[in-house]
Amino acid sequence: MFFKNFKVWETELAGRKLSIETGKMAGLANAAVMVRYGETNVLCTVTASAKPREGVDFFPLSVDYEEKMYSVGKIPGSFQRREGKASEKATLTSRCIDRPIRPLFPKDLRNDCSVVATVMSVDPDCSPEIASMIGVSTAIAISDIPWDGPISGVNVGLVDGEIVINPTLEQRAKTDLNLTVASTADLVAMIEAGGNEISDDLMFDCIMAGHEENKKIVKFIQGIVDEVGKPKFAYESSDPDPVIFKEIEDFCIDDVKKALDTDDKLVRDEALLPIYAAVHEKYDEQFEGNEGKIDEIMYLVQKHVVRSWLKDEHKRVDGRGIDEIRPLNAEIDLLARAHGSGMFTRGQTQVLSVATLGPTSDAQMLDGLDEQKEKRYIHHYNFPSYSVGETKPSRGPGRREIGHGALAEKALIPVIPSIEEFPYTIRVVSEVLSSNGSTSQGSICGSTLALMAAGVPIKAPVAGISCGLITGDEGVYGDFMTMVDIQGLEDFYGDMDFKVAGTKKGITAIQMDLKVHGLTPEIIKEAFAKTHKARDYILDEIMLPVISEPRAELSRWAPKMLTTKIDPEKIGDVIGKQGKVIQKIQAECECKIDISEEGNVFVSALDIEKAKRAIMIVDTIAKDPEPGTIYNGVVTRLMSFGAFVEIAPGKEGLVHISRLDVKRVDKVEDVVNVGDSVLVKVLEIDDQGRLNLSRRDALIEVKGLTPENDIDDEPRKDRKPRRFNGGKPHHHG
Repeated sequence: MFFKNFKVWETELAGRKLSIETGKMAGLANAAVMVRYGETNVLCTVTASAKPREGVDFFPLSVDYEEKMYSVGKIPGSFQRREGKASEKATLTSRCIDRPIRPLFPKDLRNDCSVVATVMSVDPDCSPEIASMIGVSTAIAISDIPWDGPISGVNVGLVDGEIVINPTLEQRAKTDLNLTVASTADLVAMIEAGGNEISDDLMFDCIMAGHEENKKIVKFIQGIVDEVGKPKFAYESSDPDPVIFKEIEDFCIDDVKKALDTDDKLVRDEALLPIYAAVHEKYDEQFEGNEGKIDEIMYLVQKHVVRSWLKDEHKRVDGRGIDEIRPLNAEIDLLARAHGSGMFTRGQTQVLSVATLGPTSDAQMLDGLDEQKEKRYIHHYNFPSYSVGETKPSRGPGRREIGHGALAEKALIPVIPSIEEFPYTIRVVSEVLSSNGSTSQGSICGSTLALMAAGVPIKAPVAGISCGLITGDEGVYGDFMTMVDIQGLEDFYGDMDFKVAGTKKGITAIQMDLKVHGLTPEIIKEAFAKTHKARDYILDEIMLPVISEPRAELSRWAPKMLTTKIDPEKIGDVIGKQGKVIQKIQAECECKIDISEEGNVFVSALDIEKAKRAIMIVDTIAKDPEPGTIYNGVVTRLMSFGAFVEIAPGKEGLVHISRLDVKRVDKVEDVVNVGDSVLVKVLEIDDQGRLNLSRRDALIEVKGLTPENDIDDEPRKDRKPRRFNGGKPHHHG
């Protein structure tokens, strides 16, 4: 056999066949596996450099989830017809894979490591994201790269109140929960969730259901490792010499404690500068050529101080209680021309969120591997360098910005009104003005304020808060403590950033970042209880006093949207040949018109009266006018016996001279001219479909004018010629 090391392992996951192949593809990588889940195929590879990277104080791991359009039988829609920059979903999946695997690598490893999951075939019922997570875990576990895995991941849905593992495409369309859970053999390693106001207890049960399923797959992967796993390579540790570390710690720890003991990040950073300078002055010669090691030691000294304060003394760097939230403030209407704006401040973290409303055609078009084709609620998150007091040019959003924006978007989606309730595309941009931890949760609060200020009828306000964790020195989980509303240092030096967003009723989004191997059920329950209490406080005491419910009216600068429904077979009549009819309506009414394939018509305009006119015109084109209806038409032709008036493109009728005015008319030109805008009432539609209109009846009904003569439907043959007096016409009977 050509592939002498080729082997296949099979199991079942959520009622579908899962197989993992090794020894056939990508033989030069440290390890590679092909995962086949149903008809979903993902090639997962992992490689590592032979030597550590010089001059870095972190583990240089890169994780890439690559979507190949051939996997769903599509040719890329780009000009070059090839895959380009990773889509937002691919970036989010890369982060989702990264989070559970990263803490399992040795903290002192500095060798470059690259993980790639290439999606080659997609079965809509079998998630390629889950197949990738399982495949990546298997590849790293059987490789020679040091790692404390394996892990497994599953999706958990909630369909008709029932917990479903890895829901199918049909089930995903009905689920109230989109939860991804990753686990080691014993601990929950990652949680990513979006839900329709799920209670804490139900969310916990769903997480545990996913965890139990993961245990089976971890055991399956471990069997593969036992059979073909390679011995792990030895590496050069980046940890500082314990003797030198102790010497530097003793030299500066008292000064470090004084510098850290403040609630002001700027004061803290300023106080640390002379301490760093003194340490470098004393020890640079000893570390000549590798002065960066001193900064690593200083990081570890600060980490030791912060963690020991929290764990041993229940003391926080800013003096707060363990479950005390930083000072909060909420404001709205900061920007005059924006459709809605809200600013949320938590300590030194400050986020300004701005809402913009647009027509349905502004929805974001998606070209990915799944069934979602567009997105009408969009959230973008920007994190400029000035927000942390740094100088760095803006180069567009990175993975972190995309991830934080997606989290805030996920948190608000469950409360966004349907397109039938609110026919707008909605975009919210969160500008981080100042950052000292929990900017993503500040974005959620700010977005809620901006949406309500903009008049978006959200179903309930949403708030977000984070919960931190400190475990024992060796990750001893029986000796842990959690704290609410972590600031920057507690995030940097702590073990967890457990972000939970939700309404008073339940959870809408979760994102969990860990620096330890995973969480026990007890830690998860405690985090849920603390975050629920905190977000209720934020809603009741801070946000709702500023704006208690969505405004009833939109901003004067927001487009006004009206809708109507027409027969799909009439869409062509409304659009017209080469779009001439719809373009004419849009120009005349200064509006934007969008029509769906189902015949839903959306009209947006700054002036509500112009939007109403556009709707009336569309209805007139698509539906036969009914007798008694009044229209604002345009005179197109004059005849001796009357005027022809167009009430909509292609819809024209005759106003007989006897019905041109409430008084007697001798000559049509005395009352109207071509191009005049006139009110007319439909009197009848004859058996040939011709419209008989009356300006006289419209004036009586709309303007309350009194008729001066009775109607004579027949043209008068004894009409006298018009006389002139001083250039002014007189009418004679």
